[in-house]
Amino acid sequence: MSSLSYARHQFPPAIIQHAIWLYLRFTLSYRDVEDLLAERGIDVSYETVRRWVVKFGLAIAGNLRRLRPKPSPRWHLDEMVIRVSGRLMYLWRAVDDEGEVLEMLVQRRRDKAAARKLMRKLLKKHGFFPTQVTTDKLRSYGAAFREIGLAAHHEQGLRQNNRAEVSHQPIRRRERKMQRFKSPGPAQRFVSMHAAAYNTFNLQRHLISRRTLRTFRARAMTEWKAAIMAA
Repeated sequence: MSSLSYARHQFPPAIIQHAIWLYLRFTLSYRDVEDLLAERGIDVSYETVRRWVVKFGLAIAGNLRRLRPKPSPRWHLDEMVIRVSGRLMYLWRAVDDEGEVLEMLVQRRRDKAAARKLMRKLLKKHGFFPTQVTTDKLRSYGAAFREIGLAAHHEQGLRQNNRAEVSHQPIRRRERKMQRFKSPGPAQRFVSMHAAAYNTFNLQRHLISRRTLRTFRARAMTEWKAAIMAA
């Protein structure tokens, strides 16, 4: 993992780290984070919070990803329409059968080339081939799989890809809070940071006991503290 340097900042690392955690963990705007810090007597502008997230967010997300266990070999792929600077684009997403977000990729098209790019990024990032891939009935997936030689079982059909469909919801909430994405670059940066934080703190609390929830929550915070460790 890479250590982060908080040198030459006016505020101590603990405040910077807490502001970034608030923004990535909850559906908040930069102004919301500013107000929450102000309630604690910390006078910091929302623009400063934005700069902290831009500067440290991707490095923290990278550290969080390195701490995650190997995902399941059963993947679900899907694409959703987003509006970036008034233009329709597509957010291609991959999750495993346990809800772990594997990749998010903002692209202009919904074709074979876009599907192929997503798969190649997935294979390079995780280093293994899936045993099963579930998608909707978009034919671009099958064409891309044949081109790259993917031999995994390809599932398609109504309601078989509900796992990927449900994973739309956190991004949709953030998109509404941000009043849509402003440009493709920042949109890609945000979804990458959001996915790493979401994976860490998505505890599936409706499936576990209160005691187990406390254990998982403590483990998530331990991973977060390791990821934001100063140099």
